[in-house]
Amino acid sequence: MRILFAGGGTAGHINPAVAIANYIKQFDKNLEVLFVGTEEGMEKTLVPKSGFDIKFIKIHGFERRINFQNIKNLFEILGSINASKKIIKEFSPDIVIGTGGYVTGPVLYAAAKLKIPTLVHESNAYPGVTIRILSRYVDIVALGMKEAEKYIGSAKRIEVTGNPIRPSILSTDSFTAKRKLGLDEHPTVLIFGGSLGASYFNKIAVEWISKIAKDNNIQIIMASGRNNQFEKVMNTFEENGIKLSDYPHIRVSEYIYDMDLALNACDLIIARSGSSVSEMTALGKPAILVPSPNVAGNHQEYNARAVESSGGAVVILEKDLNSEVLLKTVNGILFDRNVLKNMRSGAKKIGICNATERIYSLVKELTEN
Repeated sequence: MRILFAGGGTAGHINPAVAIANYIKQFDKNLEVLFVGTEEGMEKTLVPKSGFDIKFIKIHGFERRINFQNIKNLFEILGSINASKKIIKEFSPDIVIGTGGYVTGPVLYAAAKLKIPTLVHESNAYPGVTIRILSRYVDIVALGMKEAEKYIGSAKRIEVTGNPIRPSILSTDSFTAKRKLGLDEHPTVLIFGGSLGASYFNKIAVEWISKIAKDNNIQIIMASGRNNQFEKVMNTFEENGIKLSDYPHIRVSEYIYDMDLALNACDLIIARSGSSVSEMTALGKPAILVPSPNVAGNHQEYNARAVESSGGAVVILEKDLNSEVLLKTVNGILFDRNVLKNMRSGAKKIGICNATERIYSLVKELTEN
């Protein structure tokens, strides 16, 4: 089988595609995979690191106001569709799968026009514009969260599959993960504001960490994200009088490559609420979710509210976030066994662990007809 994947921008759009590819590779030894992305997105790094080839097209999203850049983007879309058609004809895939990001639009549209079987996956509770437009052209829209179904009225077919999760995340347990990371049995908090970082989120997280650093009763793993966020985080620690080398129970890095271990090792997650909520819920991890207010359609709040409704998360809007609120919320969860137990159960209630298996079944259905 030959599969062309289109997805990019952030890790949340790339990791699901990689998870699908790796899952199918277990059953199809002759599988050939090619990714399409942009050179500006994280796919340029993450896809080759995952062992897959990638080709690039040029595409940008529209800004929310009328300007010259949007006019340029219109012409760019036409060029990206033609470039996509060329890649598709050269690679000759059996199916084209999209997992989100601007690059998904022209590639899936081109594939549909060329009569290639198509499947697009939407990970969020509120689908983006690209997915809503594509839904009328692709063969199947696969949803990570059932809440998204009511926003896609023109799709040929909708299937609720859950979000693809890397097998390494599901095959690890808490005890093993803590041991591999060199952690002890103290409570562990995992913090990440997204693969590209989040300035205010990081600032408040650092302020909270600075307040409790000397207590030495909480282990912390924090990813700052990219876009110079690591330097900003380290500067904020210095401003707060915290020299991290003096606190080995606090680990801060730009990006967590062994996220499978970090997710399993932690007792509580403090994070944004992008596609990573699927991993949290599949593992039954309690979370404090701070939706990004700077995303299309406010989809992160939709995600967060879905987990909150199940009892698996506490939602704090960014406008209400400060270090005192975070301190109170963390303490109210982390040191109350009943609260932790109930939140684990609530998260598990909406977690789906076999999304890749469900998606593979749809892929076989589309390609075997």
